[in-house]
Amino acid sequence: MTGAVDLSALKERAQAAPAGPPTANGVSAASAAVVEVTEANFEAEVLARSTQVPVVVELYAASMPASAVFSPTLDALAAAGNGSWVLARVNVDSDPRIAQAFGVQALPAVVAVAAGRPLADFDGDEPQLGQWIDAVLQATAGKLSGPPQSEGEGEPEEPEDPRFVAAETALSEGDLAGAEAGYQVILDAEPANVQALGAIRQVRFIARVQDLDPDAVARADAEPADVTAQLDAADMELYSQQPEAAFARLIETIRRTAGDDRNTARTRLLELFELFDPADPIVIAARRKLASALY
Repeated sequence: MTGAVDLSALKERAQAAPAGPPTANGVSAASAAVVEVTEANFEAEVLARSTQVPVVVELYAASMPASAVFSPTLDALAAAGNGSWVLARVNVDSDPRIAQAFGVQALPAVVAVAAGRPLADFDGDEPQLGQWIDAVLQATAGKLSGPPQSEGEGEPEEPEDPRFVAAETALSEGDLAGAEAGYQVILDAEPANVQALGAIRQVRFIARVQDLDPDAVARADAEPADVTAQLDAADMELYSQQPEAAFARLIETIRRTAGDDRNTARTRLLELFELFDPADPIVIAARRKLASALY
């Protein structure tokens, strides 16, 4: 894709629409590394933001779980990017005109936008996402204004921890085993390092899901008594951006099982909770349902 694609129509519609809501954790979407984009906030979150840093637009359909295949990896890369680029996620079921504006023919689709214009499409496999984003950053280096500075910025930054740099480099190159090993080195030295603990949980989840059968959910629905199938299906649902469905599946499994099966399902549910902010309303609601199922 080249800059010939015209996104001005979306800009015009956005000017007439109300501003988008804050993110789920109460933080303004404008300050997040990952934002949910609709026509209402497309101008601010994609066009305007892309004059500061590259914006990687991920287009998926909530009705097609498989179309969110890149989402966990993009989330991890955006977090590791420290604001050098922004991930804008678009549900084309609710905002089809954004997909039309980009000329998207199939999902999933990932497009880089810089200076208000489409720069490049991603056309590769998941392990190549990190390299593609690095190429986008190199192509736009020195050409954008950079992220806005908040009060107090401009002071010398502390040097990056080389251990995190090594782990994040491995992750960006699709080397999940290398990334996990890198974060484990940090945890061996600092067991309470929250950043490394959160990162290694994410990497382990991505690695586990990559080996799953794409039909895991259908198989679990057909075999409700198979606890292993329910665990796999919950992983696949979470990977497809359906956390409520994943949590509900495991809670129902806990409700109808006992002994080792119940403990196995409960352990997996707690592991999935750890991938989220404990204050996330989805997690809080699921914990209440878990307590009801247990007691």
